[in-house]
Amino acid sequence: MALSKVNFNSMNVTPAASKAIKFNSSNNGLETGDVGGSLVLISTQTASSSSTISFTSGIDSTYKEYIFKFIDIHPAAVSQFSFQGNAAGGSGYNETITSTSFQSFHREDDSSTSLNYRTGDDLAQGTSFQVLTNNVGDDADQSCAGTLHLFDPSNTTFVKHFISRIQVYRSTGSSAEASSVEAFTAGYFNTTSAIDEIQFKMSSGNIDAGTIKLYGVS
Repeated sequence: MALSKVNFNSMNVTPAASKAIKFNSSNNGLETGDVGGSLVLISTQTASSSSTISFTSGIDSTYKEYIFKFIDIHPAAVSQFSFQGNAAGGSGYNETITSTSFQSFHREDDSSTSLNYRTGDDLAQGTSFQVLTNNVGDDADQSCAGTLHLFDPSNTTFVKHFISRIQVYRSTGSSAEASSVEAFTAGYFNTTSAIDEIQFKMSSGNIDAGTIKLYGVS
C-alpha cells in the first residue's frame, strides 16, 4: 500500500484558539479551522439571587443545534430547576410542550435506590415551565449541573425538540433525604414558529448562584 506524502508548503497550521487541524478543501494539505460538531460559545450568564435567567439573543438560524451548559446551579430554597421558550414575536414564555421525564436515584446513606418515570414532571400539551430536575438542595455545597440540547429552533416546518440530562444533589430539607439524582427530560415545543428565546428559573425562590453557558454546534 502506497503512503501519501504531504508537501510541507501545503501545511497552514498556525495555532489558533478554538480551531482544529484538518485537511484542506483539496485534500492535499493541512490547515486549521472549524470542524463539524465544534462548540461555539455564544454567551454566558451568571446568577446572583436571580428570579430568572433569560437568553433573548443568539438563538437563530446560525446553528441547527444549541446546547446550554448548567454549572453549579444553586437555589435559594429547595426547589426544581425548570425552563420555557418563547416563539419569535411572542409575548411570554408559555409555548406548548409535550415531554417525558425519568430519573435514577441513590441516597447517600445507601438506604434507597430507584429508576422511575416522573409523572408529575412531564407535560402533555402544557404551557407551564418544563421541570428539568428533582428538588435541588439549598445547603451551601448543594447544586445541580448538566446540559440542555435544543434542535433547529429556527425551523418553521417542524416542532422543536429538546433533550436534557442533569445531575442533582437532591434534598427535601432533611439530611436523611440527601441523594444523587440523574434527571432525564425530553420533549418538543409543539409549534412550527421559530423559538428564539429561552428562560430558566426555579420552581420557587431565586437562583442563588450558578452559571449557564449557551453554545452553538457548528
